[in-house]
Amino acid sequence: MLFISVCSFAQQIEINGIVTSESDGMPLPGASVIIKGTSRGTTTDFDGRYIIKADAGEQIEFSYIGFVPQLITVGGQTQINITLQDDVASLNEVVVVGYGTQKKADLTGAISTVKSEDIAKTPSGNIMQSIQGKVAGVQVVSSGSPGGSPTVRIRGVNSYKGGATPLYVVDGMFYDTIDFLDSNQIETISVLKDASSISIFGQAGVNGVIIIETKNGRTEQKPVFTYNGYSGYQNAQNVVKMANAEQFVTMAYESNSQPDIDFVNNAIQRFGRSRVNPNIPDVNTDWYKEILRVAPISSHGIGVTGGSEKTSYSVNANYFSQEGILDMENEYERFNIQSNLTIELSDRLKIGTNAIFSNATQYNPENGAWFQAYSAVPILPIYDYANTQATSTPYSDASLLGYRGTQNPFPTMEYNNNQLKIRKVLTSMFLEYELVPEKLKFKTSYSHDYSTISERNVRLPYFISSQSQRAQSSIRRAELNYSKQIWDNTLTYNDTFGDHSLTLLAGSSYRDYQDNSFEATGNEIQGIDLESSWYLDFANPTTFNEQVKESGDREYSIAFFSRLEYSFKDRYLLNATIRREGDGRFPREIWVTTPAVGLGWVVSEENFMKDNNTINFFKLRAGWGQLANGFLGGSAGTRTVSTTTADIGDTQMNGILTTNTFQNLKREILEETNFGISSRFFNDKLSLEIDYYIRDTKDLVLPKDIPITAEVVDTNIGEMRNQGLEIAANWNQRINDDWSFSVGGNIATLKNEITRIDSEQGYFDTGEAEFRQRLIVGESVNAFYGWEVAGVYQNADQVAADPTAQNEASANSNQLIPGDFIYKDQNNDGIIDDKDRVVLGSYLPTFTYGGNLNVSYKNFDLSVAVSGQTGNKILNRKRGEVIFTNDTNIDADFAINRWHGEGTTNSYPSSEGRRKAWNQKMSSFFVEDGAYFRVQNIQLAYTIPAKSLGENMPEIRFTCTAERPITVFSYNGFNPEVSDGIDRETYAVPAVYTFGVNIKI
Repeated sequence: MLFISVCSFAQQIEINGIVTSESDGMPLPGASVIIKGTSRGTTTDFDGRYIIKADAGEQIEFSYIGFVPQLITVGGQTQINITLQDDVASLNEVVVVGYGTQKKADLTGAISTVKSEDIAKTPSGNIMQSIQGKVAGVQVVSSGSPGGSPTVRIRGVNSYKGGATPLYVVDGMFYDTIDFLDSNQIETISVLKDASSISIFGQAGVNGVIIIETKNGRTEQKPVFTYNGYSGYQNAQNVVKMANAEQFVTMAYESNSQPDIDFVNNAIQRFGRSRVNPNIPDVNTDWYKEILRVAPISSHGIGVTGGSEKTSYSVNANYFSQEGILDMENEYERFNIQSNLTIELSDRLKIGTNAIFSNATQYNPENGAWFQAYSAVPILPIYDYANTQATSTPYSDASLLGYRGTQNPFPTMEYNNNQLKIRKVLTSMFLEYELVPEKLKFKTSYSHDYSTISERNVRLPYFISSQSQRAQSSIRRAELNYSKQIWDNTLTYNDTFGDHSLTLLAGSSYRDYQDNSFEATGNEIQGIDLESSWYLDFANPTTFNEQVKESGDREYSIAFFSRLEYSFKDRYLLNATIRREGDGRFPREIWVTTPAVGLGWVVSEENFMKDNNTINFFKLRAGWGQLANGFLGGSAGTRTVSTTTADIGDTQMNGILTTNTFQNLKREILEETNFGISSRFFNDKLSLEIDYYIRDTKDLVLPKDIPITAEVVDTNIGEMRNQGLEIAANWNQRINDDWSFSVGGNIATLKNEITRIDSEQGYFDTGEAEFRQRLIVGESVNAFYGWEVAGVYQNADQVAADPTAQNEASANSNQLIPGDFIYKDQNNDGIIDDKDRVVLGSYLPTFTYGGNLNVSYKNFDLSVAVSGQTGNKILNRKRGEVIFTNDTNIDADFAINRWHGEGTTNSYPSSEGRRKAWNQKMSSFFVEDGAYFRVQNIQLAYTIPAKSLGENMPEIRFTCTAERPITVFSYNGFNPEVSDGIDRETYAVPAVYTFGVNIKI
């Protein structure tokens, strides 16, 4: 027996090789290499390489999603290189759609997919940050705040009231946000963009659907252990340069404002004169330099995946930490655990479960400090040791110099604290049973999202001076608990007969959402600090002495849906969906039915194109569908009747006044038509996707004025349209065994406009009075609205010759002078008034783009990604606010380019004109170009294959990554990415530099 065992062991051969794609020669990382009939196996590394031991005569099966498997019998060879052929018929495994999967060749909708290797090249605390610029038609607006969620828009904005956040589906579970996920756990991200793809999700998916599949084990797979980690630092980029002391003092003297000059002299008396220029104080504080810091960031994750003959599993844990670039308690820390388990109880019965636990702590930055640093004068130091009134820390106080509109930001940063604790327990389970083997199956699934958010906002006491102090503490405590339960049931029938392929799906979905919030506030509290503030008694009226309130809500919805997928000869495709959904928030129209249909023609399967050596695949797509928007708040409000009196002539009459603020809303209906092309050329080296869409929102909810009562209610009185073109192309090529590369890019256009408003005036004004926005037919939603600056008066003769200046002097006693703005008289009536206001632009970009380059040489690989946008505007509100205030600083761009004599500029007002109401109008001066170009990330990596380290050694991969190292733009702010286009306290988005290690064994 011992002899037999030794002989058997001696027959085992160590085999290595590389698995590549036949079409482009690229290596296939993660390909399965299994000894057939056993549980022994492995997967290929990043370069498609593998090592496995096998006995002579055993068969090795090589497989990869989307390719035809190969079976090789082991002889005496020690190296087996495998080339796998594309298998279009098997692409159903790589495209996840609503409540199932579809063959990629059979798709008729607009669906884009990002794979795990592309996500890994942009390590980030939020997954959506990793796909910025990678999907045409998807705009991701970065958030620089630690733990902050980026704003994601798919094909623009569909509603004025209903938001634009897409639905996230993670392993079948539905979420509004995915802040809790670790990017290393992601297998694929599929973005469903058009109505024919989204319709089956109902009103939850009205803003688009992002389906995320996480990594899982496979049956008969040996355990694979992984570690993924990186550490690095962040620093602020494109920091706004503010006017320095010399520029500030120069503008103070130019302003002809005696108080401004007096404040400068007060600073000279208090802090001394500069040795370089005796006319300015011996202080020159760069406030942004003082409040910013280099901040660390790190992520560490471990995991194991595997499976037996009937099970597959994965368990992953991750710790993520990010400090903010604002030099205060400003950080985010998250720990999460995720597990997946699937068990085949029999040939027909399968069950599975997925669980995620996430615990996060977030200290929000004091965004007020950003604006205080913007407005703080440079002739004020951080510390004023002559300020003997100050307790604890002798911070300077601008009021001691006479200033009222400027503040030292450091007390705000030190004595204010806002903390969130976020806990999530997310569970799901499913049961799947084949009623008829390989034809008819039933699946039931249940998921539960239970989350708790605790917030504490504390304002601690301080005393800087009698003008700058807080005598007692104040606190706000809030708790939010919410629960979302979803129960889905589906019945799926698949069959193929002759040239026909048919899939029928029918299902139901029940949703139960409830939340409970509790909030308490208190002022003038004694004897608390940051730690004890978490343990205060809510019921103590001496602590929470201002307001204590509790509220809750519960919503139900139920839906029934069905989908038909039909293919004839793999050439002619039909997808049809219908969903009927009931929601009690809309008593006017509880039930709504939304149909959708998609058609496809695979032209490359026709006889006249089958022998074409250039075009490998060519498909025409068309889709139409409707979506219902339920994110509108439902029906609410009151109807009241009261008595009133009114004088009619000499007689006083009694009457009844009816007030109606009831919002009897119905859902907005989105109707979209999409035309597309999917194609591959030159032995599949070049792929090309083109889509054109028109999306109309009908019954658009807008505010409506109620006569007499001056009330405003939301009503279905408008329409909106989004339309655009999306193009994505990619080229993959393997040059030889050592060199390979890929290059790709995408572009998207967007035109958003209000097409109908049922009101007498035909428009609605939004925003604050001095920063006006307007909804008007023919323009984008929330367009910036104001006066157009045509230049700057250069001399007195020009002022005297301009009728608008003379009319302003006579009508408003406002004598314009050189250095003041010239506004365009739009109607040529010689008067600048409200009739001359025009649309100044939109915060939505009309053109977005992205690109990527990947180069691989042996074990080295380099990736570069870029992104950008144009056509959007940003309202520089922070500049507008400091111009409104008399005693604040201004950015250096203004100081350098201000008008200070004839011919110096025709774009900026003078230092004196800065203080005048005439130059403070909402105008094109404050609405700036928001276009930018960004190097999104650069990653250089080196992989050490497992075989090179010896038997049973791990594969190790080292990465150096620069995220957002370069951003080019003209906007006078930190960051051109502003979610709503209004920049007042927008947190700067930092550049991130990390070094990472990935280990797999």
